[in-house]
Amino acid sequence: MCVATWDSDVSVTWETEDTEERWVDVKSALHSCWIPNKTSGKLFASRRCGQYTMNQEITKVKEKPPFDRSSSQDSVDELPMEDYWTEVDNIKKSSENRQEDQEVVVVKEPDEGELEEEWLKEAGFSILFGESAEDPQESMTFLSTLTRMQAAAVQKRVEMVYQTLRKKNKQHQIPDVRNIFAQRRESKEKAPDGTESQSVRTNENKYQGKDDQACSLVPGEKELIPPVPEEAPASETDVITLEVSFAEQAVNQKESSKERTQKNKGYDTLLPNFRLPKEKTGTTKIGDLAPQDMKKVCSFALIELTAFCDVVGVELKKQKAVKFKTKDSGVFGVPLTVLLEQDQRKVPGTRIPLIFQKLISRIEEGGLETEGLLRIPGAALRIKSLCQELEAKFYEGIFNWESVKQHDAASLLKRFIRELPQPLLSVEYLTAFQAVQNLPTKEQQLQALNLLVILLPDANRDTLKALLEFLQRVIDNKEKNKMTVMNVAMVMAPNLFMCHTFSLKFSEQQEFAMAAGTANIMNLLIKYQELLWTIPKFLVNQVRRLNTAYLKKDKKMRKKLLKKMAYDREKYEKQEKSTNDADVPQGVIRVQAPHLSKVSMAIQLTEKLRASDVLARFLSQESGIAQTLKKGEVFLYEVGGNIGERCLDDDTYMKDLYQLNPNAEWVIKSKPS
Repeated sequence: MCVATWDSDVSVTWETEDTEERWVDVKSALHSCWIPNKTSGKLFASRRCGQYTMNQEITKVKEKPPFDRSSSQDSVDELPMEDYWTEVDNIKKSSENRQEDQEVVVVKEPDEGELEEEWLKEAGFSILFGESAEDPQESMTFLSTLTRMQAAAVQKRVEMVYQTLRKKNKQHQIPDVRNIFAQRRESKEKAPDGTESQSVRTNENKYQGKDDQACSLVPGEKELIPPVPEEAPASETDVITLEVSFAEQAVNQKESSKERTQKNKGYDTLLPNFRLPKEKTGTTKIGDLAPQDMKKVCSFALIELTAFCDVVGVELKKQKAVKFKTKDSGVFGVPLTVLLEQDQRKVPGTRIPLIFQKLISRIEEGGLETEGLLRIPGAALRIKSLCQELEAKFYEGIFNWESVKQHDAASLLKRFIRELPQPLLSVEYLTAFQAVQNLPTKEQQLQALNLLVILLPDANRDTLKALLEFLQRVIDNKEKNKMTVMNVAMVMAPNLFMCHTFSLKFSEQQEFAMAAGTANIMNLLIKYQELLWTIPKFLVNQVRRLNTAYLKKDKKMRKKLLKKMAYDREKYEKQEKSTNDADVPQGVIRVQAPHLSKVSMAIQLTEKLRASDVLARFLSQESGIAQTLKKGEVFLYEVGGNIGERCLDDDTYMKDLYQLNPNAEWVIKSKPS
């Protein structure tokens, strides 16, 4: 344990005598990919711009020289790289002479097995540690819905915790865990799930070999600088599979793609034009599911991401957030959750910070055709003055926005992002986002990003989406503003990724590799945001199976209770059957709009009937509130059965969805803001 007094550039240091041995201990304790300083044996934890980071000192190297086109290859990719270094210099200049209140922070080395225990709790297994009042059978039910690779990932973490508890003489918690897996294996042998790959071995030795490399936040000295990816020709379009577990896909691709990935060294020279597959039961976007189902999706996504990383041989290190004092009011340097709390008092239901929305609006008011938008900074002194004015006047409603020039607004927007107390991509997953660049193929990088986006806290995810949508609008005007997707990615990457590692010292080659790597991730986030905000079908199906298992369990409990209370069981079953049938003829669904109409619609299911057709029929009514509504103001929802609630996209084929969830109700209503 160590104590540090923080100011803008103070660091905490561990002195070691035996650098090599002690380095291994510190590395495992901090759960990060660090490079030891073999000269001094020092490790640093520092904070800049009000943000918490864990950093290291590397053998001193010369400062990166100014970007020199003459000293590098002559290619069209150099201009975006120049944008990156220019942005880094602008950020460093804007951070000069800033003062912060000193704080005392205690940095505690994680106990052995601590991260694995936290992982299991977040994945939905708090019951294993006595922190949940749930029935132990809940964990077994949850495990029964996992794929082979997901179950292997859970069991691996359970065994790691088991070994730790054995050392601490706490074996009394473990038999229950082992029994759960034993019961799951027995149930699988009796009734195998056809949706899972039965031929997949769970022996992790199959996936880890000498060719596999654990990902590192800091690229090694010998690692080649990845080329800046270009877009594939429009005619070359690939469909990305969302029906099958990403980890299962990785198992199947591992052997067949081994030669290709070794040849490409993990970097594709072209960005494929991936497109979403057309699902007959509908595509599910983030925000389409009820909160209770989305929570289950997050649990499955965490397990899937971990299983996926296990298969491809990538080390997933979730960082532990450290609590420290932050501002509880104001505009800049305020946590997103605090900002939203104070914003929702002014605008109920808002999901994006008001200052963030206003800055984007101000930029767009100046026109997105302005050349060098986002790249050209505002005057430093003017930006500093505007920040002070915004802090004092924004929530009073007396700030003069006419005084804010377009480039000033862009600089303020970037400053807002990098001065968040915790990264927009979250403390827990920032390094995971950075490590995505080390995955072998672009498809696997997108799959990992998809799961990471799902795992982000709601406030972070919603704000990130608003940012990416704005950046895409800037790129749509690239013919006039000269800001291509790579230009924008190069400018924005330091603000999202590198502002948390500015105190690190890297070699020039490492800096270029990190620049290209983080810009590549930024590029993927912008270009594929529609795909990344889609919940994979296999995760939605797992939620359906879990809900079905819980419903069956609840039904059995109700029957036992009724029998105990001496009710007529046969009468109950008849009532339940009649309630489910609801006098609706076979092949017909009844659509309700309780907040919009007193009359329900009976609609005949056909092979071609889609959700958009049902909505069109409702909106075509000549009486009631329906005639005042427009398309896009109301949506068709699937409610109940094996799902809590799901907003349907227009291309959902109703007959196929009805067959998947015959006990659902169909409701038309507006979407929550």
